[in-house]
Amino acid sequence: MGKKKHAASTPATAALDAAGISYTAHHYVHSDSAESYGGEAAQQLGVDGARVFKTLMVSTGASPAQDLAIAVVPVDSMLDLKAAGLALGKKKAQMADKDAAQRRSGYVLGGISPFGQRQHSATVIDSSAEQFETIFISGGRRGFSLELSWQDAVKATGAILAKIATH
Repeated sequence: MGKKKHAASTPATAALDAAGISYTAHHYVHSDSAESYGGEAAQQLGVDGARVFKTLMVSTGASPAQDLAIAVVPVDSMLDLKAAGLALGKKKAQMADKDAAQRRSGYVLGGISPFGQRQHSATVIDSSAEQFETIFISGGRRGFSLELSWQDAVKATGAILAKIATH
């Protein structure tokens, strides 16, 4: 899988390019009426939802805008907030405030990528990623996904792997 250039760069692709990480860019038509950004991505890309990962911002602090971190889980599963908190060294986690997530990441909801965020955050990727040669993760905007090895996703984010998804 070679690095593929595309007309519109995002902070995510710029960060991967700067790190020398190979990826394949996949564009698809996003519909504002889609019920689930991740589900839409899996369907539009023709890929099993277990292989398409969504990026969620969580808070391990007292409020949903404090101590933000990133949790990356398959789109066909739910985030186990307690497991995510424990993986991040805290007792629990909660979903982050949407506005705080957008400010911290520099991306809009439905297009948040774990790569090239405005501010680095601790990251945990669900260990189910290990079963695939490549996974798909948001490229930094709705309708744009990046395909790369799970090892490169870990390398690019400094993530830890842990079982944080539940079906």
